[in-house]
Amino acid sequence: MIGRIWKGITREADKDAYFEYLKKTGLKEYAATPGNRGVCVLRRVYDGKAEFTLISLWDSWDTIKAFAGPEYEKAVYYPEDKKFLLELEPHVTHYQVLQSA
Repeated sequence: MIGRIWKGITREADKDAYFEYLKKTGLKEYAATPGNRGVCVLRRVYDGKAEFTLISLWDSWDTIKAFAGPEYEKAVYYPEDKKFLLELEPHVTHYQVLQSA
């Protein structure tokens, strides 16, 4: 199994609206992709900002590519992300999952 980690930062005032947007876009698309084993959504609020960390779990590289496309190291963004995110990180990080509860 492979863990895919994406991070994004919004203004604190946008934290709830962005989470609702995530549920309608990326989280929905994760769930609809065969081979996705779920996602953990983390949020940390500090200094007037909200940092989101998404840790999605995938069966294989092929299932990640089915979600992200052939350039699977690149972050996937949706039309209104620019409205919320303070910057668009170009890449995600992948890890081999050694154990999951």
